[in-house]
Amino acid sequence: MISIARNKHPDVNFIHGDICEHQITDKYDFITAWDSIWHVPLNEQRNVITKIVEMLNPGGVFIFSFGGTDEQGEHTNSVMGPEVYYSTLGTHGFLQLFIELGCVIRHLEFDQYPELHTYLIVEQSSV
Repeated sequence: MISIARNKHPDVNFIHGDICEHQITDKYDFITAWDSIWHVPLNEQRNVITKIVEMLNPGGVFIFSFGGTDEQGEHTNSVMGPEVYYSTLGTHGFLQLFIELGCVIRHLEFDQYPELHTYLIVEQSSV
């Protein structure tokens, strides 16, 4: 997918790596993490989200999807074949973290209701 994206948009910088370990010093106007943060270990999610917010320019936007549970949690399942790990800070946990980080919450949607697939759009404060 990355190679297809790079071929179609050669002027855009696409980064592929382990977000838990990758150190990025650049700043961005837009960052997306669709159906990916929930595979980050639960004990790393606060650090990863904090790192992403710190990578945003003032007014920069972050959009990502997560498991919109009431509480934080983690589990595995093999619905799509091999066993896959999932975790979430939960809806309240993510909202609280973004508020602590000084972000503006622009949109939250349970986009596959009644499933718990949720996405959030936040903006880095311009102050």
